[in-house]
Amino acid sequence: MKKILLSTFLFASVLMACISDNTAVASETAKISKVEAAANINEIEQAKILLLAKWQGPYQGIPVFDKVSLVGLMPAIEAGIKINLAEIDAIANNINAPTFDNTIVAIEKTGKDLGRVFTYWGIWRSNQSSPEFRKIQAEMAPKLSAFHSKINQNEKLFTRIQTVYHSDDVKMLTPEQQRLVLLTYNDFARNGATLNNKDKKRYADINQRLAELHTRFGNNVLADEENYVLYLGKEQLGGLPESIISVAASAAMIRDHQGKYAITNTRSSMDPFLTYSTERTLRKRVWNTYYNRGDNGDEFDNNVVIAEILQLRHERVGLLGYKNYASWRLEDRMAKTAEHAIALMEKVWPAAIARVEEEVADMLAIGKAQDGIKKIEAWDYRFYAEKVRQDKYSFDSDEVKQYLQLNKLREAMFYVAGRLFNFEFIAITDGSVPVFNADVRVWEVTDKTTNEHIGLWYLDPFSRKGKRSGAWATAYRSHTTFDGKENVLSSNNSNFSKGVDGQPTLISWSDAQTYFHEFGHALHSFSSKVAYPRLNSGVRDYTEFQSQLLERWLATDEVINNYLVHYQTGKPMPKALIAKIKQAATFNQGFSTTEYLASAFVDMKFHTVDPTGIDVDKFERETLVALNMPEQIVMRHRSTQFSHIFSGEGYASSYYGYMWAEVLTADAAEAFAQAPGSFYDKEVAAKLVEHLFSVRNAIDPSDAYRAFRGRDANVEALMRDRGFPIKR
Repeated sequence: MKKILLSTFLFASVLMACISDNTAVASETAKISKVEAAANINEIEQAKILLLAKWQGPYQGIPVFDKVSLVGLMPAIEAGIKINLAEIDAIANNINAPTFDNTIVAIEKTGKDLGRVFTYWGIWRSNQSSPEFRKIQAEMAPKLSAFHSKINQNEKLFTRIQTVYHSDDVKMLTPEQQRLVLLTYNDFARNGATLNNKDKKRYADINQRLAELHTRFGNNVLADEENYVLYLGKEQLGGLPESIISVAASAAMIRDHQGKYAITNTRSSMDPFLTYSTERTLRKRVWNTYYNRGDNGDEFDNNVVIAEILQLRHERVGLLGYKNYASWRLEDRMAKTAEHAIALMEKVWPAAIARVEEEVADMLAIGKAQDGIKKIEAWDYRFYAEKVRQDKYSFDSDEVKQYLQLNKLREAMFYVAGRLFNFEFIAITDGSVPVFNADVRVWEVTDKTTNEHIGLWYLDPFSRKGKRSGAWATAYRSHTTFDGKENVLSSNNSNFSKGVDGQPTLISWSDAQTYFHEFGHALHSFSSKVAYPRLNSGVRDYTEFQSQLLERWLATDEVINNYLVHYQTGKPMPKALIAKIKQAATFNQGFSTTEYLASAFVDMKFHTVDPTGIDVDKFERETLVALNMPEQIVMRHRSTQFSHIFSGEGYASSYYGYMWAEVLTADAAEAFAQAPGSFYDKEVAAKLVEHLFSVRNAIDPSDAYRAFRGRDANVEALMRDRGFPIKR
C-alpha cells in the first residue's frame, strides 16, 4: 500500500511539474507566436508598400519584378482600391462647375497606384501563374468587379461627365480632347450609369459573378494544359525531325522524365507533332487531348461555366435595352453591327470551304498511295498537308525551320523597326532593369536620329509551367503627355519551345509570323503620340490591323537575305527555297481560313441568340453543321477553351475582328507593294506611322485609315491575298 501511495504521489508530482513546464512553454510559445505574427504583419505591410510604390530608378522608373511577392498582393489591391475611390469621390464632390479639366482630365489622373499593382498582377496571372495566385485571383475577382461598378455607377460623377459631354464648350476643345470626352461618356453610359438604382444593383451583381466565371474558365484551361503531357519513348518518334525531338527531350527533362520525350498540351508542341509524326494513333491522341481542353467532364470542364456566362451577358445588356450582347459590344467597333461582321465573314466562307475540299482531295490522293488510308481525319490534316506541300512545292516546313532562328528573327524585327519607325533597340545587359524570370530580356528603345528615349521593350519568349498558352503583347506603361511626359514600357510574350542548351531555338514560318505580329503591337505602343491614357486603348477590330500588317515584312527580301540564315552553316536561305516559300504563300489557306472563321462564327452566334438553357457542346455542333463545316477541320478555338471570349470580354462577339483587320491589312499591304520603294518606301512608311500607328484611338479608326489610303479598305484585297476567286 505504501508503495502504491508513493507511486501515486510521484505520479502527481511529475504531472504537476509537467503542467508547470507546459504552462511555461505555452507562455513562451505565445510570446514567440506574437513575435512571429508581428513579423508576418510587417512582412505583409512591406510587400504591400512595395507593390503600390511609385517606380524608381532609371528610364522614368521601372517595375521591381525581382522584389515583389504575392504575400502583399491582396492588401495592395485593397489599398489601391481605397485610394482610387477617394480620388473619384474628390472629383464627384467638387463644388466647382464641371469642366473638361476638373472632370475628364481629372479622371485620367486617377488610378495610378492601383495600375502599378496590376502590372504585377498581370505577370502573376499570365507569365507565372501558381495555385497561390489563382486562389488570390478567385477571391479578388468579385471584389474588383464591385470596385469598377462603384465607379461606373457613381451618380455624381456621371452627372459631371454628362454636363461636360453636352456642353457647348466641347466645341472649343481639340479633336483629340473631343474624342476623349466622347469615349469617357460612352465608358459610363454603356456600362450601367444611366440605369435606375434597382437595375444598377443587378448590373453590378452580374458583373461580380461574371468576374468569378471568367477567372474559373481561364484557370480550367490552364489546368488542362498543365495536367496533360504525353511522354514518348524513342520507338515512338517516327517522322519527327531532330529539332522537334531535342525540344521534346528538353521538355521531358524539365519535368523529371529523363530519357523520355514530352509532347505538352500547347499549340507550339501539338502543331509540329501533328505535322510530322508518322504514328497515326499517337497523332489522334495528341489531337484529342489538345482540342478537348475544358471539355473532359471533370472538375475543369467549362460547359456549365460558358452557359452561365452567356446567360448573364445577355441579361446584363438587356438591362441597357439591347436585343443581344453582340449589338451592345459592336456599337462602338468599326463593324458597328453583328450583321456587318457576319456579312464580311460570309463573303469569305464559301471560298474557304471550297478550298478545303481541294486540299482534302490532294491529301487523300497521297494518303491512299503512301499509307493506304481511306479517309482524312482531323488529326491527319497537318500531316498530309505537309506531304502535299513537299509534293507541290518540293520543300518541307522543317527545311525552312533551319533558317528561322529566334534570335536572328528578333534582329530582323529590329531592322524593320529601324527602317519604318526610326527606332533603335539597345540591349540592357548590366542588370539595371529587373525581370521576373531569367528568360526575360530587356532593350532600350530610342529614336535613331535624336537619341531620344522612347521606352523599354521586355521579351519573354519561352513556354514554362504556369505561363498561359499563346502569344500576346502588353504595356506596363503607355505614352502620355498630359501630366508630364511618360515613356513606354512594352512587353512581348510567346510560348516557343526552348531549344537544347547551346543550340538556337528554331521555329516554324507560322510562328515567325506570330513573332512579327506581336512585335507590331509593341511598335504601336512605342509610336504613340497621344496625350491621354484612355486614348491608348484601341478599338478591337482595328488594333489587330497594325500587328497583322507587320507580319508582311517577314517575307521581304531585305529580311530574308540578311537574317534568315542556316543555324549550322550561317549561309543565307537559298534563292530557290525563297522562291518556293513565296510560291506556296497561299498554300493551305482553306484550312487556316476555315478554322479561324468557324471560331468567329460560333462566337457571333453565341452572342446573338437568347442563351436560356443552352447546351454548349450541342450548340457548337449544330452551328458548325449549319455552316457546312468540313469534318476534317475543327474550330481553331473550341468553345470550352476559347479564352479570347470566355476568360474575359475583350474579344467576346468580336473574334471576327481579326478578319476585319485582315481586310485592312491586305489593302494596306497593296499600298506598299505598289509603291516605288515597295515595303520600305519612305513616303508610305511615314504615312503609316503618322495616320495608323501614332494616333492610337485619338481619332475614329475609319477616318484614320482613309487618311492613310485615301479611301476605305477593299475586301477584294483580302480575296487576292488568300488566292480565293473574286465574284463579280
